[in-house]
Amino acid sequence: MNINEQLIKEFSLKEYQVTNVISLIDDGNTIPFIARYRKEMTGSLDDQILREFSDRLEYLRNLEELKNKVRESITSQGFMTDEIEAAIQAATTVTETEDIYRPFRPKRKTRASVAKEKGLGPLADLIYAQQKDSKYPIEMAADFVNAEQGVETAEDALQGAMDIIAELISDDANVRKRIRTVCAAHGILVTKAAEEDVGVYEMYAEYKEPISRIANHRILAINRGEKEKMLKVSIDFDKDRALGIIASVHIKEGSPCTETVRLAAEDSYTRLIFPSIEREVRNELTDRASEDAIKVFSTNLKQLLMQPPLKDKITIGLDPGYRTGCKVAVVDGTGKVLDTAVIYPAPPHSKIEEAKKIIKNLIHKWNAEVFAIGNGTASHETEVFAADLIKEIDTPMSYLVVSEAGASVYSASKLAAEEFPEYDVSLRSAVSIARRLQDPLAELVKIDPKSIGVGQYQHDMPQNRLGAALDGVVETCVNSVGVDLNTASAPLLAKISGISSAIAKNIVTYREENGAFKSRAELNKVSKLGPKAFTQCAGFLRVTGGKNVLDATAVHPESYSAAEKLLALCGYSDADVKKGGVEGITQKLSEFDETALAEKLGVGVITLRDIATELSKPGRDPRSSLPAPLLRTDIMSLEDLKVGMELTGTVRNVIDFGAFVDIGVHQDGLVHISKITNRFIKHPAEVLKVGDRVKVWVIGVDVAKKRISLTMKQDDKDLAQK
Repeated sequence: MNINEQLIKEFSLKEYQVTNVISLIDDGNTIPFIARYRKEMTGSLDDQILREFSDRLEYLRNLEELKNKVRESITSQGFMTDEIEAAIQAATTVTETEDIYRPFRPKRKTRASVAKEKGLGPLADLIYAQQKDSKYPIEMAADFVNAEQGVETAEDALQGAMDIIAELISDDANVRKRIRTVCAAHGILVTKAAEEDVGVYEMYAEYKEPISRIANHRILAINRGEKEKMLKVSIDFDKDRALGIIASVHIKEGSPCTETVRLAAEDSYTRLIFPSIEREVRNELTDRASEDAIKVFSTNLKQLLMQPPLKDKITIGLDPGYRTGCKVAVVDGTGKVLDTAVIYPAPPHSKIEEAKKIIKNLIHKWNAEVFAIGNGTASHETEVFAADLIKEIDTPMSYLVVSEAGASVYSASKLAAEEFPEYDVSLRSAVSIARRLQDPLAELVKIDPKSIGVGQYQHDMPQNRLGAALDGVVETCVNSVGVDLNTASAPLLAKISGISSAIAKNIVTYREENGAFKSRAELNKVSKLGPKAFTQCAGFLRVTGGKNVLDATAVHPESYSAAEKLLALCGYSDADVKKGGVEGITQKLSEFDETALAEKLGVGVITLRDIATELSKPGRDPRSSLPAPLLRTDIMSLEDLKVGMELTGTVRNVIDFGAFVDIGVHQDGLVHISKITNRFIKHPAEVLKVGDRVKVWVIGVDVAKKRISLTMKQDDKDLAQK
């Protein structure tokens, strides 16, 4: 296989793109760096395509390595032929390659290997040949009776020969591939209850669905039910169809041996081939469903991390609780902790007036502007408390319920202990909740992405693959925003291209010992941060108010000379950039011959345009263009909802069958995929993303089960009201 040609075909890329991307990856460049600063080489491929490309490159290389090992093994055994070599070259998956190797792989003890040890291989060959003028198999078998070898009767010999033939048929890679393909296209996935009460799996207690049509989220749900021993799962496939495929290759009509080979073929299918095919097809279904779920999780995580920060607002974080009280942390606009407290507004204490007094004092003392309320235990009571308090004060105050998924994990972590050694676990959690509202990205990078709670069936996916994908999302988000070199925490710095956890700690240590960085170039003084790492990370780190104004922009140091020359040619200076950017530079750029100008400045045309864009709005935050968080001042309860009611909500999670929307009643409502839009969509992510602010109508409320059904379709709202 020519890997480059395969990638050109699969990704519809040009030869130079594939060659360059492979070279850049092999040279140790990170995906964010390649995507942002090597656009001329890649043809402006974005980070998502580059990550898919990198994953596929790794798969194809591993496949090629496997093929070479298979070649070597078969050749060393003396069995290599032109036909086998052609089959190895044509194989496009690991499964196909392993099927080719199956007959030559050293086997554990099998019925066939035992029969061969008894000297029955020649008998199997005679029967399998199916000559028209041959004897009947039982007559041939009589010649192979050998008590010393453990072959007592002709029937024993015949059975051993049939076992050998069954394994020979089972080892046919082409037959396996054909049956697997037809099974995947026409098989039926069948589930049955393994217990009398299967709980949440009631839908699958007696269930059938074609493999070709089953939705990915149902595959994962069925897998979980099977893992929990609530369901029995199997594949129903037309046995006669499979035997027909085998017969077309291995059965020769008109021989006294034909029927014996047919019986061996049926045994081969039932005992050896189908159980293996069933596992493989189900594995393929699981892999497909997992990859889809990982993509959904990744998309949701990206949207959550890229939520716009609530900048420069003094925030009171409330971590609700019943018996242990509600933990309170006041943080300033930069996330610095100003004050802490514990209040008891919820049962069993219900010290509401005392709690109000404490919070009012904190609001006035620090000029707080917003509450961030965790959505865990006692959240509803705390939300009611905050809404009532807001009505009693003159100071403008609002609140937002924040997901506290993973906050407890973080607050008990070594990292949190290092960051807040003076606070106990519960108060650290309140600080984290406040900071999540102020800057979701900076705070959530401290938490394992799998714990953030915007996925579906995340515990049922391959954890290494899920972890790698989510880490990639975090890396992409952090680098697309960039971080302030003088304020970023070590965990945040560790997500920057080219910076390891050890180097991130060294940066913080250097900052503590030497004061704020005055330039990007000063990074070269940080221990273990070499030239390669500097090249990878420098463009994503910002130094505001430093010696060089370009240090506060996304312009890479390697392009500083070009940027300075461009400013001069367009009649601007560093002072103009410091004032907030030179918005007219992109217009002035159009007055030049871009190709000639880029050549004169020593950069590519794409890089030239990127430089101009960055100089027009230096250090801009891509999150600032998104809708701000939906702050509230009052609260509704589930009981207040009425069918037909129009509400504005925020999308909290997007899954295969719909989206959950926060409408301010503590319980998220579900917009089913069929209620999102009037046009057909395959997945809710085609229309919605986490953080979207949407208009919805209530079409159903079940107070007892705490379920809210919503629609985004005007027609449904009108029908519901009728």
